Amino acid sequence: MSESGTSGHGGLLVVDDEPFLRDAVATSLRFLGYDVTTAENGTEALHLARERPFDLVVLDVMLPDIDGFEVIGRLRRDGLRVPVIFLTARDTQADKVAGLTLGGDDYMTKPFGLEELAARIGTVLRRTRPPASGPVLKFADVELDQETYEVRRSGQLIDLSPTEYRLLRYLMLNPGRVLTRSQLLDHVWNYDFGGSGNVVSTYIAYLRRKLGTPEVIHTQRAVGYSLRVREER
Repeated sequence: MSESGTSGHGGLLVVDDEPFLRDAVATSLRFLGYDVTTAENGTEALHLARERPFDLVVLDVMLPDIDGFEVIGRLRRDGLRVPVIFLTARDTQADKVAGLTLGGDDYMTKPFGLEELAARIGTVLRRTRPPASGPVLKFADVELDQETYEVRRSGQLIDLSPTEYRLLRYLMLNPGRVLTRSQLLDHVWNYDFGGSGNVVSTYIAYLRRKLGTPEVIHTQRAVGYSLRVREER
């Protein structure tokens, strides 16, 4: 069962098996001018997301057939990097970390306010939509194309996960600037799940390994990380 609204700011897919909540979210977002399509289970969500491009998916975790984590896992394996905001009654730190690590962009626990959801959707869209001009970011021999989501180093294509891509993009938007773990958590994961910077350190290590040498991501001890070219001595 799917339903679309009129065209507006962008195409959103709202997935929830609770009819009242699904309809309330869709109605409020259409009122704000978004084109909204709805789905009541994971199977339908996968079909719709594979059939047409969406700007963002609002995805319930606890669905009757395929849970939301599995839905996003399958989409990522298909190469679809559509931004996702999880909705769930499960609010443990382990669940939040799992959802964000899988490539989710935000995580809201039920019950939630529709105004807050709309604000978070706007934040994620601003962060993930490519700019109107200058889609290719360059630093040294690293290039990141914000329209194709491709990353290359010295012309060689590098396969990054959605989270690795967002982390590199934020670093490349701030070359030479030391970014704290808190800043990276806020701008890349857009969620403070206890203030732990361990997930940042883990993904920095992943990026360094994939980008290879010479290193362009440097650690400022006890502060954070910066993108810079080490000067030869």
